[in-house]
Amino acid sequence: MYFIGIDLGTSAVKLLLMDEKGTIHRVVSKEYPLYFPHPGWSEQNPKDWYEKTLEGIRELTEGVEKREVAGIGCGGQMHGLVVLDGCDQVIRPAILWNDGRTAKQTEYLNQVIGKETLSKYTANIAFAGFTAPKLLWMQEEEPEHFAKIAKIMLPKDYLSYRLSGVHCTDYSDASGMLLLDVEHKCWSKEMMEICHVREEQLPKLFESYEAVGTLKPRLAKELGLSDQVKIVAGAGDNAAAAVGTGTVGDGRCNISLGTSGTIFISSRTFGVDRHNALHSFAHADGYYHLMGCMLSAAACNKWWMEEILKTVDYGAEQEKICRLGENHVYYLPYLMGERSPHNDPDARACFIGMSMDTTREEMTQAVLEGVAFALRDSLEVAKSLGVQLTRTRICGGGAKSTLWKQIIANVMSLKVDMIESEEGPGLGGAMLAAVGCGVFASVEEAAGKLVRVVDTIEPEPELVEKYARHYEKFQKFYPALKGLF
Repeated sequence: MYFIGIDLGTSAVKLLLMDEKGTIHRVVSKEYPLYFPHPGWSEQNPKDWYEKTLEGIRELTEGVEKREVAGIGCGGQMHGLVVLDGCDQVIRPAILWNDGRTAKQTEYLNQVIGKETLSKYTANIAFAGFTAPKLLWMQEEEPEHFAKIAKIMLPKDYLSYRLSGVHCTDYSDASGMLLLDVEHKCWSKEMMEICHVREEQLPKLFESYEAVGTLKPRLAKELGLSDQVKIVAGAGDNAAAAVGTGTVGDGRCNISLGTSGTIFISSRTFGVDRHNALHSFAHADGYYHLMGCMLSAAACNKWWMEEILKTVDYGAEQEKICRLGENHVYYLPYLMGERSPHNDPDARACFIGMSMDTTREEMTQAVLEGVAFALRDSLEVAKSLGVQLTRTRICGGGAKSTLWKQIIANVMSLKVDMIESEEGPGLGGAMLAAVGCGVFASVEEAAGKLVRVVDTIEPEPELVEKYARHYEKFQKFYPALKGLF
């Protein structure tokens, strides 16, 4: 029996084929374009996601017994606004999670409606990348398009709809729309009124591991799969990645070093921090989680390597770095603004502390350290809630760097566990599909049986102390520069 996991990312869709023992038989990736029609805007064409996904499924299942594919689960980029008309046609390009056009609408929600009110209705406050501010932007700037909206969807849910014909979403992804009452797991009537949308425009809610339907017969025939293949609701990329790393149940942590970066803390109980610096979302295991999200993590390293240094040999640049904890160059990783904990779409990246003898290696090291310091910002908020952590798991493209993992272990004073597979959201999607097909009784059981830790990086007391002093200085930079942004 096989399960397909889909990771609908910002630059590509990545698919994997997993069996019921957790063995990954094949992984394929298909890229698609990203559009920046105006400064600070970020869009994609949902049809590109669908077409590339079908290409990926064909390649993924080539040479295997296709009738053995039992389920498909998707983890996907969160917060994106996909709008369909009455004929289920895409009205306009999807507005993505890292789009910063909604500063005015975000300020309206946070200042006029009020953060306390938003937190009461949804357990969260407004961030520029969230879905609700985008709906307000559409109403103000594209009223002719807004009037046509029959269905409001999230990116991965558009895929699920095209595969199953069901307008659906899951609680983890819906948590990032600012339309869901997270604590009670239902659409917030108050937020629907504020955003001028009706409940029939919103997708049906499911737990991440629940089957929403089966593969459309026509599509099944086209792909050579059974029309009994179950499509499960799936999860937002961070919740799916957490499942894929076994970060389920109570008090577990996962750090994701993807295009964006997150620190994800699972919990059996619902909780909100006083300043809403962290997101309080539903989790794919049926419970809840706290999450700090930075908009540019591995994206910072990619920008530095490819756009500035003009190289793709990341390893060669990092192998010359050997003096951890002694760098006097700092980097603020706010290339696309920042979410947790600053909630400032105007924040920008910068280097601080350079001198005539600053080297290329020190600046590369500063980029890696700056991302780690920014992740620690969110960890400190979690600590203020009484969360006590001693270790974390890690995934994402950036997690392939041993040096970066060493830096994170020491900056955050956490043991960093590497798991056998670092496929993140794709693996999580396949695991959710296996639960939905009845192979496992729960997400926790699936994680316990399929996720294996293979190595651990331990923090070094001397480096932890050095990085603690550097972090104290890092904390002062954003407040000092905020007025200039």
